[in-house]
Amino acid sequence: MSPVLPIATLVVAGYLSGSLLGAVWVCRALGRRDPRYAGSCNPGFSNVLRVHGAAPAALTLMVDAVKAMPVLWIAQREALPLWIQGAIGLSVLVGHSYPAWHRGRGGKAVASAFGVLLMIATPVAWACALCWVLLAWFSRTAAVASLAAALLAPLASYWLAREATLVVSAFSALVLVRHAWNIRCLGRGGTSDLKHEDEIKPPEE
Repeated sequence: MSPVLPIATLVVAGYLSGSLLGAVWVCRALGRRDPRYAGSCNPGFSNVLRVHGAAPAALTLMVDAVKAMPVLWIAQREALPLWIQGAIGLSVLVGHSYPAWHRGRGGKAVASAFGVLLMIATPVAWACALCWVLLAWFSRTAAVASLAAALLAPLASYWLAREATLVVSAFSALVLVRHAWNIRCLGRGGTSDLKHEDEIKPPEE
């Protein structure tokens, strides 16, 4: 059997696992309001923290970080090349950003990227996590921390996991694209992509 089929299967599996948004499922399980219709309307752990507090946010972070690991573990067990592991990891991030369900409304892939980096370039994951925590603490703005961590990742990879630099750069590019609105807001002196809750319609799904 050609190896192309199992590799394609892993890529599709990565996309589908990425499409499972931790924020949505955790909040549903806990009976909390859908985070896509509250706060910044972003289905990510920072918005869950803003809207529902630390415990749901921690669960969301765990789910979004862990969901990439099974498919990447299989790829590593099969000793697939790093660039293929990177493609599988990228499929997880694309799934989180543009999920097959939830009407395509995904998150910004920060926690998912952390999980992928833990599997592919562990030292880079911890360096970016430290950067995120420090900047989030001092700036009180998740967008600033996420943008800085995304920009740091390729540089950290060059020093800590050079063979993964191109792969990590692709992850960073996706995270930066997902933060494009935040970048525009920050450039105009704004603080985030917050929307007024009275402008948001309740979910129909």
